[in-house]
Amino acid sequence: MLKDIIAKNLTVIFCGINPGLKSAENGHHFSGKSNRFWKVMHKAGFTPYQIEAENDRDILDFGYGLTTAVERATSRADELSKDEFDSSLELFKAKMTAFQPRYIVFLGKAAYQAFSKKKQIPWGPQSEDFCGARVWVLPNTSGLNRGFTLDDLVESYSGFYREIQNDQIEPDLPH
Repeated sequence: MLKDIIAKNLTVIFCGINPGLKSAENGHHFSGKSNRFWKVMHKAGFTPYQIEAENDRDILDFGYGLTTAVERATSRADELSKDEFDSSLELFKAKMTAFQPRYIVFLGKAAYQAFSKKKQIPWGPQSEDFCGARVWVLPNTSGLNRGFTLDDLVESYSGFYREIQNDQIEPDLPH
Protein backbone atom coordinates (compact mmCIF):
# COMPACT_ATOMS: atom_id res chain seq x y z
CA MET A 1 0.00 0.00 0.00
CA LEU A 2 1.15 3.53 -0.77
CA LYS A 3 1.16 5.83 2.27
CA ASP A 4 0.27 9.51 2.07
CA ILE A 5 3.05 12.04 2.44
CA ILE A 6 1.15 14.71 4.26
CA ALA A 7 1.30 17.26 7.06
CA LYS A 8 -0.94 20.02 8.36
CA ASN A 9 -1.15 23.38 6.62
CA LEU A 10 0.87 22.54 3.51
CA THR A 11 0.80 24.94 0.59
CA VAL A 12 -0.28 22.16 -1.80
CA ILE A 13 -1.43 18.58 -1.60
CA PHE A 14 -1.01 16.92 -4.98
CA CYS A 15 -3.65 14.25 -5.46
CA GLY A 16 -2.98 11.44 -7.89
CA ILE A 17 -5.88 9.34 -9.12
CA ASN A 18 -4.58 6.10 -7.54
CA PRO A 19 -1.26 4.34 -7.09
CA GLY A 20 0.34 2.62 -10.00
CA LEU A 21 1.41 -0.98 -9.44
CA LYS A 22 5.12 -0.08 -9.18
CA SER A 23 4.46 2.67 -6.61
CA ALA A 24 2.25 0.37 -4.53
CA GLU A 25 4.88 -2.37 -4.67
CA ASN A 26 7.82 -0.23 -3.56
CA GLY A 27 5.92 2.29 -1.41
CA HIS A 28 7.10 5.41 -3.24
CA HIS A 29 4.93 7.89 -5.10
CA PHE A 30 5.37 8.28 -8.88
CA SER A 31 8.07 5.61 -9.05
CA GLY A 32 7.06 4.07 -12.37
CA LYS A 33 9.87 4.50 -14.91
CA SER A 34 7.65 6.38 -17.35
CA ASN A 35 6.06 8.74 -14.80
CA ARG A 36 7.27 12.31 -15.27
CA PHE A 37 6.06 13.82 -11.96
CA TRP A 38 9.42 14.39 -10.29
CA LYS A 39 11.03 15.77 -13.44
CA VAL A 40 8.07 18.11 -14.04
CA MET A 41 8.08 19.32 -10.42
CA HIS A 42 11.72 20.30 -10.71
CA LYS A 43 11.50 21.85 -14.19
CA ALA A 44 8.38 23.83 -13.18
CA GLY A 45 10.19 25.36 -10.18
CA PHE A 46 8.60 23.53 -7.25
CA THR A 47 11.87 21.89 -6.17
CA PRO A 48 15.45 23.15 -6.61
CA TYR A 49 16.56 19.65 -7.67
CA GLN A 50 14.84 16.59 -9.08
CA ILE A 51 13.67 14.41 -6.21
CA GLU A 52 14.10 10.69 -6.81
CA ALA A 53 10.99 8.61 -6.10
CA GLU A 54 12.71 6.74 -3.27
CA ASN A 55 13.18 10.12 -1.55
CA ASP A 56 9.56 11.18 -2.09
CA ARG A 57 9.19 12.33 1.54
CA ASP A 58 11.59 15.19 0.72
CA ILE A 59 8.66 16.95 -0.93
CA LEU A 60 7.43 17.93 2.56
CA ASP A 61 10.54 20.13 2.91
CA PHE A 62 9.08 22.39 0.20
CA GLY A 63 5.58 22.66 1.68
CA TYR A 64 3.93 20.05 -0.55
CA GLY A 65 2.27 16.72 0.13
CA LEU A 66 1.08 13.71 -1.83
CA THR A 67 -2.05 11.59 -1.66
CA THR A 68 -4.32 9.64 -3.96
CA ALA A 69 -8.06 9.85 -4.52
CA VAL A 70 -8.47 6.06 -4.47
CA GLU A 71 -6.14 3.73 -2.54
CA ARG A 72 -6.37 0.65 -4.78
CA ALA A 73 -3.39 0.22 -7.08
CA THR A 74 -3.96 -0.54 -10.76
CA SER A 75 -1.85 -0.55 -13.89
CA ARG A 76 -4.23 2.00 -15.45
CA ALA A 77 -6.47 4.56 -13.75
CA ASP A 78 -9.35 3.69 -16.08
CA GLU A 79 -9.59 0.32 -14.28
CA LEU A 80 -11.25 2.11 -11.35
CA SER A 81 -15.03 2.09 -11.03
CA LYS A 82 -17.37 4.97 -10.23
CA ASP A 83 -18.21 3.13 -7.00
CA GLU A 84 -14.54 3.17 -5.96
CA PHE A 85 -14.42 6.96 -6.37
CA ASP A 86 -17.76 7.34 -4.58
CA SER A 87 -16.65 5.21 -1.63
CA SER A 88 -13.35 7.15 -1.37
CA LEU A 89 -14.92 10.61 -1.25
CA GLU A 90 -15.76 10.81 2.47
CA LEU A 91 -12.31 9.62 3.54
CA PHE A 92 -10.70 12.09 1.14
CA LYS A 93 -12.84 14.97 2.47
CA ALA A 94 -11.99 14.05 6.07
CA LYS A 95 -8.28 13.99 5.22
CA MET A 96 -8.38 17.39 3.49
CA THR A 97 -10.39 18.92 6.33
CA ALA A 98 -7.93 17.56 8.91
CA PHE A 99 -4.77 18.65 7.07
CA GLN A 100 -6.06 21.96 5.64
CA PRO A 101 -3.81 22.55 2.62
CA ARG A 102 -4.06 25.92 0.90
CA TYR A 103 -4.43 24.17 -2.48
CA ILE A 104 -5.49 20.73 -3.62
CA VAL A 105 -4.19 19.85 -7.06
CA PHE A 106 -5.89 16.95 -8.79
CA LEU A 107 -3.55 15.27 -11.27
CA GLY A 108 -5.85 14.52 -14.17
CA LYS A 109 -9.56 15.23 -14.42
CA ALA A 110 -10.94 11.81 -13.40
CA ALA A 111 -10.82 12.13 -9.61
CA TYR A 112 -12.10 15.70 -9.48
CA GLN A 113 -14.89 14.89 -11.92
CA ALA A 114 -15.94 11.96 -9.73
CA PHE A 115 -15.68 13.94 -6.49
CA SER A 116 -17.39 17.11 -7.77
CA LYS A 117 -20.02 15.23 -9.84
CA LYS A 118 -19.32 17.60 -12.74
CA LYS A 119 -19.29 16.35 -16.31
CA GLN A 120 -17.01 19.08 -17.67
CA ILE A 121 -13.87 20.21 -15.85
CA PRO A 122 -11.50 22.82 -17.28
CA TRP A 123 -7.74 22.54 -16.77
CA GLY A 124 -6.35 24.95 -14.21
CA PRO A 125 -8.13 26.74 -11.37
CA GLN A 126 -11.63 25.63 -10.45
CA SER A 127 -14.42 28.00 -9.48
CA GLU A 128 -15.18 26.46 -6.09
CA ASP A 129 -13.15 25.44 -3.07
CA PHE A 130 -12.95 21.87 -1.80
CA CYS A 131 -12.88 21.44 1.99
CA GLY A 132 -11.66 25.03 2.32
CA ALA A 133 -8.79 24.65 -0.16
CA ARG A 134 -8.48 26.20 -3.59
CA VAL A 135 -8.61 23.60 -6.35
CA TRP A 136 -6.53 23.22 -9.48
CA VAL A 137 -6.64 20.43 -12.03
CA LEU A 138 -3.39 19.69 -13.84
CA PRO A 139 -2.59 17.01 -16.42
CA ASN A 140 -1.52 13.66 -15.05
CA THR A 141 2.20 12.96 -15.42
CA SER A 142 1.73 9.24 -16.10
CA GLY A 143 3.65 7.94 -19.09
CA LEU A 144 0.30 6.56 -20.28
CA ASN A 145 -0.92 10.15 -20.69
CA ARG A 146 0.40 10.65 -24.20
CA GLY A 147 -1.77 13.73 -24.77
CA PHE A 148 0.79 15.90 -23.00
CA THR A 149 4.48 16.17 -23.83
CA LEU A 150 7.02 16.87 -21.12
CA ASP A 151 7.09 20.52 -22.27
CA ASP A 152 3.27 20.73 -22.08
CA LEU A 153 3.33 19.37 -18.54
CA VAL A 154 6.09 21.74 -17.44
CA GLU A 155 4.16 24.68 -18.90
CA SER A 156 0.95 23.68 -17.07
CA TYR A 157 2.70 23.09 -13.75
CA SER A 158 4.75 26.29 -14.12
CA GLY A 159 1.52 28.27 -14.46
CA PHE A 160 0.29 26.85 -11.18
CA TYR A 161 3.68 27.46 -9.54
CA ARG A 162 3.51 31.13 -10.57
CA GLU A 163 -0.01 31.31 -9.10
CA ILE A 164 1.07 30.08 -5.69
CA GLN A 165 4.13 32.37 -5.73
CA ASN A 166 1.84 35.34 -6.43
CA ASP A 167 -0.53 34.20 -3.71
CA GLN A 168 1.94 34.24 -0.82
CA ILE A 169 0.18 35.52 2.26
CA GLU A 170 1.04 39.15 2.86
CA PRO A 171 2.17 39.97 6.42
CA ASP A 172 -0.22 42.13 8.40
CA LEU A 173 0.86 45.73 8.08
CA PRO A 174 0.17 48.30 10.80
CA HIS A 175 -2.79 50.53 9.98
